Amino acid sequence: MAENINNQNLEDDEPMFVTLDLDDGSQLECEVLTIFEVNGQDYIALLPNPEDDENEEVYIYRYDEDEEGNPSLTNIEDDDEYELVADAFDEFLDSVEYDEIVEEE
Repeated sequence: MAENINNQNLEDDEPMFVTLDLDDGSQLECEVLTIFEVNGQDYIALLPNPEDDENEEVYIYRYDEDEEGNPSLTNIEDDDEYELVADAFDEFLDSVEYDEIVEEE
């Protein structure tokens, strides 16, 4: 799987996008929700078709950069690793929701 990540800082207000090259030869544009670390490994959470308000599916991949800063995404093959990472992402979502609630008050 190849990917193209727009070079923007995740802290910016502008969303960052990744274009995934799928196995069937098609491409899928996804919004980067966050890059987070679990046990020393970085992971990336992507929202496919961000313009679809009803889409609740999130893709999570291993995220690495080479010496030149070029990103690469790798599928998570191990079920235990995936569960650990999915739980960490859920905790991230809970903290974001909490932060949004606190900011509104």
